[in-house]
Amino acid sequence: MERTHTVLKDYEVVFIVRIEGTDDQINEVVDQVKSFVEQDNASTVNRIDRWGRRKLAYEVNRQREGYYVLFDASIDGAHVEELDRSMRLTPALLRYLIIRKDE
Repeated sequence: MERTHTVLKDYEVVFIVRIEGTDDQINEVVDQVKSFVEQDNASTVNRIDRWGRRKLAYEVNRQREGYYVLFDASIDGAHVEELDRSMRLTPALLRYLIIRKDE
């Protein structure tokens, strides 16, 4: 039987949520992205920093404002591609960025 060892790396996940909905809808999107990160059961979100509503530097999909959120997370490197795909397919996200922190 083969054993696999999961190596977790530290990442920052920053994303901008559309603000067309209510605060409850924004919270649902934040929870959804958190579940994307923790989907493989090894990865965890260590800290959630809600920056709140901010004006965008330029219009994105006819939106001038967005709700900014930052996650500090420990993510299995093999899971990052799936996380990227899940976030790309989420229409409530205007933009996102997944950055590996330096060690």
